[in-house]
Amino acid sequence: MINYAQNLEKVYSNMRAACEKSERTFSDIKLVAVTKTQDSAKISELIKLGIKDIGENRVQEMLEKHPLIEHDVNWHMIGHLQTNKVKSIVDKVSLIHSVESYKLAKEIDKQAKAHEKIMEILVEINIAGEESKYGIEPGELNAFLKEIAGFENIMIKGLMCMAPNVENPEENRLYFRKMRQMFVDSGDLSANNINMKYLSMGMTNDYEVAIEEGANIIRVGTGIFGPRS
Repeated sequence: MINYAQNLEKVYSNMRAACEKSERTFSDIKLVAVTKTQDSAKISELIKLGIKDIGENRVQEMLEKHPLIEHDVNWHMIGHLQTNKVKSIVDKVSLIHSVESYKLAKEIDKQAKAHEKIMEILVEINIAGEESKYGIEPGELNAFLKEIAGFENIMIKGLMCMAPNVENPEENRLYFRKMRQMFVDSGDLSANNINMKYLSMGMTNDYEVAIEEGANIIRVGTGIFGPRS
């Protein structure tokens, strides 16, 4: 039997230690519980323990779980999002982490306008240049931000990355550091729909290093739910 309260406390303890090490404030870090393959009962249990932010990788899973969760929480779309799926989630999510093309941004803007909503998004960066990962190339960020700066129904709130899956989290420090610098530099861009607030990076294996390097959103699944069967 998995003890979610115990697992959560361990995550919080690690977060506090990383914040202390980097002279940051614990309350400034948002923990998104990644609920991929987890059922609504488990999610509800987490919410009762204080979790306010739920992250889903797959649209279909979100659509199945969303009506079953009666609590007031923030839903995050953190996985790859196809343009034809935007319509079904834009009214349900607080933040889309994985915007990596003009076509997708345009569709989000269109669907958000239909719902009379300003949709908050993050731009996904393929920080390590991995062929298996989505995201724009780091050198293309400024051009991409300028390209989507004219959309009136999206608000660009920051950047997101999925670092390489490594055994030693220290190997990802250089990528997180590079993301932090890109995040800071992009904050200088002037546009009505750019408000760089969030840097979403770090998962179960490396969120402590990510926090030390500037993440203010971390995405943790296995660290809370245990290994997926």
